[in-house]
Amino acid sequence: MRQEFETGPEQSGMRLDTALTECLKTATRSHVQKLISDGLVRVNGRPEKSNHRVRAGEKIEVEIPEPAPAEILPEKIPLDIAYEDEDVIVVNKPKGMVVHPAAGHSSGTLVNALLFHCGSSLSGINGVLRPGIVHRIDRDTTGLLVACKSDAAHLSLAEQLKNHTVTRRYRAVVSGVLREDEGTVDSPIARDPSDRKKMKCGIPDGRRAVTHYQVLERFRNATYIECRLETGRTHQIRVHMASLGHPLLGDTVYGSGRNPYHLTGQALHAMILGFRHPRTGEYLEFCAPLPEEFEKLLKQLRREK
Repeated sequence: MRQEFETGPEQSGMRLDTALTECLKTATRSHVQKLISDGLVRVNGRPEKSNHRVRAGEKIEVEIPEPAPAEILPEKIPLDIAYEDEDVIVVNKPKGMVVHPAAGHSSGTLVNALLFHCGSSLSGINGVLRPGIVHRIDRDTTGLLVACKSDAAHLSLAEQLKNHTVTRRYRAVVSGVLREDEGTVDSPIARDPSDRKKMKCGIPDGRRAVTHYQVLERFRNATYIECRLETGRTHQIRVHMASLGHPLLGDTVYGSGRNPYHLTGQALHAMILGFRHPRTGEYLEFCAPLPEEFEKLLKQLRREK
């Protein structure tokens, strides 16, 4: 489907991806950015990057491909459901589960489980590989995330995430003893130029990333903390805490590689999730208890004090 728009004075100076998101109204910014990177957007007949600053009177043409048939299969995988209605579903994701299919993970994902549980009632904004998915947590991070059952719900949650009004509080255990009782890391995050599988903070052209942390308990060689996300970048807590010299225990990517407590992945749990319901506007908040492995780690650290 082909659509054309002419930018007005109110859009002058906006980034192309922001202006086009406003024009389309039914697409998220990440979807628009993919259309641009796929060469499906032209400004005055020429392809431009997402960060192109538009001027009033420019003609934007966008080719929106027809949705491809879903190739991922529903799988009967048990879900720990914290809340569900006709618009959203909140699940407590276990360690080791990938959120959506990607290279090397075509099955056994949360999306496969959601397709079985919800059937066709999942939003399609993020494409056939990520139906319903509005935000993610890492494979080895446990805890809460919300999926959407309609495009309207998806757009509402995406807007709340964009405006930083979604409550996301994590529990983590970092190596070493943090001196300050609380602090904030405000450092942009982007792909590591030397290793595309990793993220890195402090890169000037990275996306702004803000993590607030508070010490809950100190141990001999570790610290139990709560992190509150103001933004939600890939690997944000892991990268930010590592930048302070306190990587998460069990994090073999951003840590030292040593794993003395034999953890299966980083000690990170998405404990509290809150948002305004996309239909009613009511604020909802959910809490997922610490998983067994996390509780065992805390008990062991307390014994070692």
